[in-house]
Amino acid sequence: MHSIEGKNVLVTGGAGFIGSHLCDELLEQKANKVVCVDNFFLGKMENIAEAITNNNFVLYRDDARQFGVMQSIMEKEKVDVVFNMATIALNYSFFNPFDAYMVNVQIAETLLELLKVGMYKTLIHTSSSEAYGTAQYSPMDENHPTDPTTPYAAGKAAADMMVHSFAKVSELDISIVRPFNNYGPRQNAEGPLAGIIPVTAKRLKNGEKPIVNGDGEQTRDFIYVKDTVRGLMLAYEKEESRGMIINLGSGKDMTMNSLLQGICDYMGYTGEWEHKEERTSDVRNLCANIDRARKVLGFEPQVNFEEGIKETLDWYKNNCVI
Repeated sequence: MHSIEGKNVLVTGGAGFIGSHLCDELLEQKANKVVCVDNFFLGKMENIAEAITNNNFVLYRDDARQFGVMQSIMEKEKVDVVFNMATIALNYSFFNPFDAYMVNVQIAETLLELLKVGMYKTLIHTSSSEAYGTAQYSPMDENHPTDPTTPYAAGKAAADMMVHSFAKVSELDISIVRPFNNYGPRQNAEGPLAGIIPVTAKRLKNGEKPIVNGDGEQTRDFIYVKDTVRGLMLAYEKEESRGMIINLGSGKDMTMNSLLQGICDYMGYTGEWEHKEERTSDVRNLCANIDRARKVLGFEPQVNFEEGIKETLDWYKNNCVI
């Protein structure tokens, strides 16, 4: 079993939603150094406000796609472990589909080249449940076919295949973690790339109706961000995970109607909803089979949705996000 204590760890996308929570946990677990690389496309300084006060935290405002940049950072910081969290939100597929696809592939390529030449020792690569596409059976295990429906998802699936093949052919120290739908504090709440939970809460606070796309019976498996971070840490610690793809989720699915109703109930909204057409290429059903995570990582989600949504909405209120 590996320990993060004393290691120099680089997090791509470390100022983003999940990445910033991971940086906090790495510091809590006494990593010798946490190196955050983020181009701030979605990352925010406020996400790392606490981390940046720690002397063991180093920030680079750079693009993880650039080989020379990443090589220079790794040489300077003597990196041992990389957690690849950098990406562009799924909704970006509808604005710039080529970049939404390529960013995932290019970052993976850069990190693999650097791993192959010995610039660092271990890669924990973060995928997405969107790589599966709509469930052909449920719950979805890691053997479920990949059938991505957006350029973002296709880029995730392609990067996964590249990383997985390198782990096999070159015997590199790699684990692939495939989280389902994350939610929690710090999720992007502004603009067209925002998450459904903060967007809905913000609309309700502003006296607007919640929006449901299609019939609202689409299902997702929501996992609280701190559970995802714990799973990522376990993927590094457990050497048995090397060469594997491992789902992280709650193991339970929820309709969009149920999600929106829960937000409405907590915020005391009893009015009508605004109905819009179903989004193009929207995945219909997602639900994780987490048996492999339980067996290999000893992972079990600790935050149920009722508790997690309360903590999330309270955070948005307390931080004046909504």
